[in-house]
Amino acid sequence: MTNFQLFRTIQEVRDWRLSQIINGHSVGFVPTMGALHEGHLTLVRESLNENDKTVVSIFVNPSQFAPTEDLESYPRTLEADLEQLAGLDGSESIVVFVPTVREMYPSGIPLDVSLQKGAFVTVLGVSEQLEGKFRPQFFRGVATVVCKLFNIVYPNNAYFGSKDIQQTIVARRMVKDLLIPTNIRVILTCREKSGLAMSSRNQYLSSETKMKASEIYRSLLAAKEVYDTEDCTAEDLESAVLETLKEYTNGVKASWNLEYVSVNEYETLDELKSSEKVDKTKPIIISLAVHVPRATTGTARLIDNIVLGAKSL
Repeated sequence: MTNFQLFRTIQEVRDWRLSQIINGHSVGFVPTMGALHEGHLTLVRESLNENDKTVVSIFVNPSQFAPTEDLESYPRTLEADLEQLAGLDGSESIVVFVPTVREMYPSGIPLDVSLQKGAFVTVLGVSEQLEGKFRPQFFRGVATVVCKLFNIVYPNNAYFGSKDIQQTIVARRMVKDLLIPTNIRVILTCREKSGLAMSSRNQYLSSETKMKASEIYRSLLAAKEVYDTEDCTAEDLESAVLETLKEYTNGVKASWNLEYVSVNEYETLDELKSSEKVDKTKPIIISLAVHVPRATTGTARLIDNIVLGAKSL
């Protein structure tokens, strides 16, 4: 039994939003793809604390998946998601928006970009590196759906987790350049007790792999230790990550596929050259992506990062 409103159409949300404007209520927004975990709930709590009302969207966005990725198998747990939201303090101030693909993409949305028609949003300069290098259509899909959702919800504040740090930078650049009056709030990554970053894709993992995957964060902490204790280059930081994960990528303890390790400036996402000395007056991001075994067949792609030298996110 839920004590909040659930909307499935854009018009329902817009009618509700107009009533909030008339009543002078501030609105926070947490965009999700469902399969909610404590990381999502932390964002919702922040929004409830800072706004009169909070909208949570649950929509698995097809335009950010390539044809070879896990759109069909991505966890969909709507009933459990609604129960978790209903259990939050202040849940009577929550509105949940669960649109269909047709509602969000009236022109249709084939996964093959060359077949797509209609309007899309591309944020140049911060979408091509890191995740964008390996998932070239990902941020076009993310920016497009977030822009659509902002146009529907018209939030005062929107909440994102720093696990997807590049996504937060793309969103900030988008609202700045497209003159969208929404403040982007970035909240620190929520982690399992082991240190593993919380992710909906963690549902794919066995207990053993989850425990081993805690080494991902430990590798970032090893790089942080180098950063904190000595003058260093980008290569020094990358080497700390690689050395920590060596036995998990060379077959001794596991055979993970480490897709990338990168050191980038925080605001611009410009990649630091390996031999370049790190300027500690400028915040940086150390990030990585790794493929680990699923509990069944295939692999799950996990990402994580650590931001160093930033006064705030």
